[in-house]
Amino acid sequence: MVILVIFLNTLISLILLYVAWRVWQLKQQLAYIADRLTAYESCSHAALHKAPENIYLSQESIYNLRQKNKVLQMQIQQVRQIISLLLLGQQIWQRYFRRLDLTPVKRTVGK
Repeated sequence: MVILVIFLNTLISLILLYVAWRVWQLKQQLAYIADRLTAYESCSHAALHKAPENIYLSQESIYNLRQKNKVLQMQIQQVRQIISLLLLGQQIWQRYFRRLDLTPVKRTVGK
């Protein structure tokens, strides 16, 4: 009977030793994962810390570019209108002065 009790106690001790070893391994893995997550959080914080300011500056730059674009669009429209007026003037000039037939007349010197 004593041998049975010693055997069971030894068996229970070995099982508990194995469980303790596995718990220790799990603790090591969890510590490694926690360290990695802390490092990732630190990197993402560093990357995203200035994100709101950068977004604001980008929005401001986009607004300024849009304002400049509006001015340029108006200037392009004005240049197009000037070119259209010049082309219209050229067409009118050609239409009326061709009708007047302003080609020089050849005079014959008396013979």
